[in-house]
Amino acid sequence: MTVADAALPDLSVKVVGHRAILSGHLVVWTLGKLSDTPDAAGIDLAGVVRMDTAGAWELARRRAAGGTLTGLSDHHAGLLATVTRALPVPDPAVKAPPWWSRILDGTGRRVAGALAYLGELTEYLGRTLAALGRGLRHLSRFPATSLIHHCQETGLRAVPIVAVMSFLIGVVLAFQGSDQLRQFGAEVFVVDLIAISILRELGILLTAIIVAGRTASALTASIGSMKMRQEIDAMRTLGLDPDLVLVLPRVLALVLMLPILGLVSALTGLLGGAVMSWIELGISPAVFVARLADVSVSHAVVGLIKAPVFALIIGVIGCHAGMRVGQDAESLGRMTSSAVVSAIFAVIIADAAFSVFFAQVGL
Repeated sequence: MTVADAALPDLSVKVVGHRAILSGHLVVWTLGKLSDTPDAAGIDLAGVVRMDTAGAWELARRRAAGGTLTGLSDHHAGLLATVTRALPVPDPAVKAPPWWSRILDGTGRRVAGALAYLGELTEYLGRTLAALGRGLRHLSRFPATSLIHHCQETGLRAVPIVAVMSFLIGVVLAFQGSDQLRQFGAEVFVVDLIAISILRELGILLTAIIVAGRTASALTASIGSMKMRQEIDAMRTLGLDPDLVLVLPRVLALVLMLPILGLVSALTGLLGGAVMSWIELGISPAVFVARLADVSVSHAVVGLIKAPVFALIIGVIGCHAGMRVGQDAESLGRMTSSAVVSAIFAVIIADAAFSVFFAQVGL
């Protein structure tokens, strides 16, 4: 049909009561004349001489809305039936699952996600150990300079905050313990309380939590920013192994420095406890040291055994989060927060597991 022909069709609409009488051409160009006719009105089509698919669609829509159609010729009725069959059928409403099913579904998805995340962390731990093996076999490729740098960043620079925190923890333990033990005339046992708490649990646990918040975020931010700038892809292009160059020195520095930080934490915690015991209970430093000598060295051993494991957990989680950073700054912030939360949570879970294990073996 030409453009000139498109202006020829015309439709006459005559409304009688609740009934519209049509005559002429019911095609796409004349559908606007039905705008004033209610959808539910009856329509007489005896005078329609021509109808296209657009007109048939309008009639099918009005019939679905409650309108009645009369006077259809066989040809027009066939076209209307064809268009009606071709109309899209809406999907049936999906019934919402019961509340217990939604809870089980959400729990299952979270458990599956946690297991997948644990599998990824295990993979990164294996890659780190494999990189350590390659570095020891080829000492010329071992990142010694980077290792020393990260030892300084994660260890030496963390000494002040760890020392202050542990000193205050010792002060709080001595103050609270003395207040309770004084009621039973057992003030001298505050030394045992301080020593066992700091050497076995609080010293290394709080140190690991501080390192997790301080270092895990730094690992994620440094590696993640390199990944955003595609520096890691450039390293692979140059034949450099990111696991050996980036991940290994950071994780190994944590493994070497966290036991030292734990020792610093234990010493400063005992110092804080001794100072407060002297002030609050009158226990002199000589008496404090003499009583401290009666505490089993196994408590200090337990604390030092935990340190390398906590360091591995923090390092692997931080590096893994850095490698998962995308190409946008939002991803970097999200993964940094996730790394800190995951590292602290994992350290606490590991400490609880260690407590159960050492209780079972009698250590």
